[in-house]
Amino acid sequence: MKIVCLRYFNVYGPNQRYDEYGNVIPKFVFQMLKKQDITVYGDGEQTRDFVNVKDVVQANIRAVQDNLRGAFNIASGTRVSINNLIQILRENHNDKITVKYVNERPGDVKHSLADISLARTKLHYSPQVGLSEGMKEYIEWAKTI
Repeated sequence: MKIVCLRYFNVYGPNQRYDEYGNVIPKFVFQMLKKQDITVYGDGEQTRDFVNVKDVVQANIRAVQDNLRGAFNIASGTRVSINNLIQILRENHNDKITVKYVNERPGDVKHSLADISLARTKLHYSPQVGLSEGMKEYIEWAKTI
């Protein structure tokens, strides 16, 4: 039996739910749109590997079409600091954004970066949506709800 496992990293995109336990991008965007302080745990230098939902869809389609087996990391393969994410938000939003830094949460991962080399070679996976482009689309969608 052929089994394929796709390990998604920090996925974001339109229609993504927002609640207190959701991912950082929905939290920040909805705080920003409500003109609330963006809350950052720690100094903001922690990093994440954000991947757009369109790239996740691409990976899923390729996994089914190629009929492979194995486990593959699905991410952008790039490391982005939380402070850099806030800068991208500022570039894609006209209003002032304020940030409130609070103590780190115990157990939070400091750095996250996916090795997507196996997905590139076996699935022919190639992330297409850059974070700035994807954030612009996500913010526009979030304004509609």
